[in-house]
Amino acid sequence: MSGPERVIDPELLIHRDATALAHAVAARFVTALVDAQSNGRVAQVVLTGGRVAAAIYRAVAESPASATIDWQRVEFWWGDERFLPPGDPERNETQARDALLNHVNFDPARVHPMPADTGQTPEVAAEVYATELAATISALSDVKGRAVPAFDVLMLGVGPDGHVASLFPGYPQLEVVDVTTIAVHDSPKPPPTRISLTVPALNRSREVWFVVSGEDKAEAVAEALKETSTLPASAPKGRNRTLWLLDEQAASQIQ
Repeated sequence: MSGPERVIDPELLIHRDATALAHAVAARFVTALVDAQSNGRVAQVVLTGGRVAAAIYRAVAESPASATIDWQRVEFWWGDERFLPPGDPERNETQARDALLNHVNFDPARVHPMPADTGQTPEVAAEVYATELAATISALSDVKGRAVPAFDVLMLGVGPDGHVASLFPGYPQLEVVDVTTIAVHDSPKPPPTRISLTVPALNRSREVWFVVSGEDKAEAVAEALKETSTLPASAPKGRNRTLWLLDEQAASQIQ
């Protein structure tokens, strides 16, 4: 595989609480986008969902430093999505629009939400997203003839069961390597139907940021950081850097 060598050991940065974590990640996010744009590139970022993610997006929108970003040159993607009707408040896209996108001068053509449930099957929706990825982002390599995305920053939450995106422990989607986007049925976390990037797609990011808050995630975080871990959260690795950005509760069981 061509491209930079991966960092073997992840970096851990631990913050006092969820509020401090959100503001620290927001500052890091602004810096990362400015750095990505410094050579004239369009910054490619992958957003996640959840309570901490929403706090990060609000902090970015409220930060005076966000004015240093050329929001017209930021491409927004999502790592997974709940397969619900357009505008549903449970969709990660809706959350990101409410907390961030509605407050910055973005280019609508550069915002790529995963398809909502408008009557097509989630399998068709996943194929549509894979095609959009292939058409938009320059490839580092191919997955079954499809371009694999080269993101600058990919943010992921971690569930108490160790899932990331919508890749759950023991589910077959975790083993899929020949496509970039898959449908997920019977998710143990509602809603049951989802769309997710696959591990090969997640692993084509220059930097992967795990952003985790809360004591209920502590066991999963500690397990995912073990070399022998088989949790989904142990799979994504940044090509240049893998960061675990935690609050003290989420980090409380790390040895």
